[in-house]
Amino acid sequence: MVKIYIDPGHGGNDPGAVANGLREKDLTLKIGLKLRDYLSGYENVQIRMSRTTDKTVSLSERTNDANKWGADLFVSIHINAGGGVGFESFVYNGLKKGSKTDQIRNKIHDKIAAQKVFSKDRGKKFANYHVLRETKMAACLTENGFIDNATDAALLKKDANLDKIAKGHAEGIAAAFGLKKKASAKPTPSNAKTFYRVVTGSFADRKNAEARVAALKKAGFDSFIDVYKK
Repeated sequence: MVKIYIDPGHGGNDPGAVANGLREKDLTLKIGLKLRDYLSGYENVQIRMSRTTDKTVSLSERTNDANKWGADLFVSIHINAGGGVGFESFVYNGLKKGSKTDQIRNKIHDKIAAQKVFSKDRGKKFANYHVLRETKMAACLTENGFIDNATDAALLKKDANLDKIAKGHAEGIAAAFGLKKKASAKPTPSNAKTFYRVVTGSFADRKNAEARVAALKKAGFDSFIDVYKK
């Protein structure tokens, strides 16, 4: 069983970067929840999140929780700022290029970049961030576009692009750990709608069933006959 710890950056009284009508903490949570939904469509994976709502969680609380849980991977999701453009990823700068963590990051990075949400791939980098340094498992941090760049911000305002970013993360994690998709189950998107089917009756005579369908269609209701034996 592979244990994946998803960390949507910031939250609560820490909004992260803010620009162009967007807040980093909102975007990271949306991507994180979508990533959770995508990963739920794979076999032999357990998922834990540092937060599933807009709440304050300190950096040490995040890493301590992941360490205590015994995660196999810690993935921290962020949105960049500072006037640049595009996507980039980080692992701890105390690691060597080609290390196991770096190899895992490479797969995740490549799958996200393959979604082609952003115009520029800024590369695979190393940094001394707390969530990368204090985690006992493989850990990577992704910076998904620049919130203060008008072009990137416009992309981040579209839910379909957030979905692609999450999908890229999931496919990268699956590639890194050899995860296989469940045979019949499909991940339910975070924005999926619930529908309720109404049954208007059962008839032993098909002619009566057809008459009911005709009446419903005439009244403006989409209807059909479902045949079963009892």
